[in-house]
Amino acid sequence: MLTVLLECRDNEPELAHTLAVLVSGAVDGLVSDVIVLDNGSRDGSARVADAAGCRFIDTWDLAEVLRVARGEWIMLLEPGARPQSGWVEEVQEHAGLSKAPARFTPSRRFRRPFFRRWRRPGALENGFLMPKRQAAGLVRPGMDLAALAGAHSARRLRSELIPAWVIRERR
Repeated sequence: MLTVLLECRDNEPELAHTLAVLVSGAVDGLVSDVIVLDNGSRDGSARVADAAGCRFIDTWDLAEVLRVARGEWIMLLEPGARPQSGWVEEVQEHAGLSKAPARFTPSRRFRRPFFRRWRRPGALENGFLMPKRQAAGLVRPGMDLAALAGAHSARRLRSELIPAWVIRERR
């Protein structure tokens, strides 16, 4: 039902954190596959993806990636982002009842640092969920995941997401 797409470059620890959370979605039958799109990593990102059963693609075109994605919906995440409890059920419900794109609610436990609170969040900071068919119709040559997610307004899901920057700042 759902394909998760992550774009990475030297994000081995962040990728491991995100993939660990996605296991619950796979066990419940929501996540059909995870595709990691690499941008020249020189760390162990490929090994982490392989160990988790993900497809790791080092030379990619987003239109082709969407064509081979198994799910009817796609979820775009940054390596390090972690959907919180209840996300599986809510994504299933949203996908079953709606065709509108959606984003997770930012986690209330992890607020942005003071001087970054007024900046607009990145397109993938709160994840992004949309039907694969809709995404495929919008993809242009050279487009990345952030550009795809940034081109849409989206509903807000009740489920929270811990953003990727939390892990990066703790390193």
